[in-house]
Amino acid sequence: MSEHLHLGVALDGAGWHPAAWREPGARPSALFTPGYWAGLARTAERGGLDLLTIEDSLALQTHDAFRSDDRTDEVRGRLDALLTASLLAPLTSRIGLVPTVTVTHTEPFHVSKGIATLDHTSLGRAGWQVKVSGRPAEAEHVGRREIRPVAQADLVGDGLPPQFVELFDEAADVVEVVRRLWDSWEDDAEIRDVATRRFLDRDKVHAVDFEGRFFRVRGPSIVPRPPQGQPVVTALAHRREPYELAARGADLVFVTPGYAGPAEQVLADVAAAAERVGRTGEPLQVWADLVVFLDTPTESGARRKARLEEVSGAEYTSDTTVFAGSAAEAADLIGSWHALGYHGVRLRPAVAVDDLAAITGDLVPELRGRGLFRPDEQAGSLRARLGLPTVVPNRYAAV
Repeated sequence: MSEHLHLGVALDGAGWHPAAWREPGARPSALFTPGYWAGLARTAERGGLDLLTIEDSLALQTHDAFRSDDRTDEVRGRLDALLTASLLAPLTSRIGLVPTVTVTHTEPFHVSKGIATLDHTSLGRAGWQVKVSGRPAEAEHVGRREIRPVAQADLVGDGLPPQFVELFDEAADVVEVVRRLWDSWEDDAEIRDVATRRFLDRDKVHAVDFEGRFFRVRGPSIVPRPPQGQPVVTALAHRREPYELAARGADLVFVTPGYAGPAEQVLADVAAAAERVGRTGEPLQVWADLVVFLDTPTESGARRKARLEEVSGAEYTSDTTVFAGSAAEAADLIGSWHALGYHGVRLRPAVAVDDLAAITGDLVPELRGRGLFRPDEQAGSLRARLGLPTVVPNRYAAV
């Protein structure tokens, strides 16, 4: 583990609290404009954060993840995460861009070329958050498969229902196919020699010929190999099956201490998953997700949280730890997690505009003052920022 921890921010509309859009500075009328997202990305980059992730789904948000609703008091609707990241690529220069792409209803060929294109347009700052969809509404929008309804109670316990296990097995194959397609062009496959009329060395563009339980993919990709070779693959995980998915194919996993168990136990569970699937090579980075209601100059984080709960009419809960307080207190918690072995923390701002400003203006300086977060503004690829190998061998290149 590196001496300094890594920091990211998870962006989702007006913020992670369902009433965030009703805050005075939330800018709800701008949620679907390029200026809103550019502003958030530039704030995160000025703060020196390593990466930002963008949430996405293939159906409207709901208060309960597994049941549709007709509520009108919460944000509904999203921009496409991958296209939003593509918008942000030329407007930023250092921060990693990690959109969520759902694999359950998206062909791996399309995922591959979309993320590879983002890596080219961002000059090597692309990542991908793999998402599995178990929502019937999303399946109905695509219309090619049926996913049976489940209740939250069906997901409690040691094992998932068989249909969910299959979805995670399929997702693992998607990651494998995508990674092979990224390698289907060797780094020097493009010759671009006008004098000899040769743009391409055809011997260095390869069919991947993947055949598995869920896909048969010939390849090659239509996009040359990404600048990073392999853009950074991430996943959010709460339990055994997604831990194993991350261990099989991801570079880093976002976990949820507090929901999935005590912070130390989550680390042990991820390590056990890596051992079960036989992970080799670079260790899986483990980042903790943390929802934050930070103190502002005019109001404490605890009061902000209580006020938003009064507005929404319900206590706010999350799939991960929820923090309300000062930057110094947040740094205490983050430092304790880093001491346990967490590589990084992904912060979920309760109110996107207000809490991101507090993250970059108060929390980042606090962490730097304690020597936890690096003091410099690193440029270069996302892999380099995260301490991942920057030279990634191509599996199809001749030795």
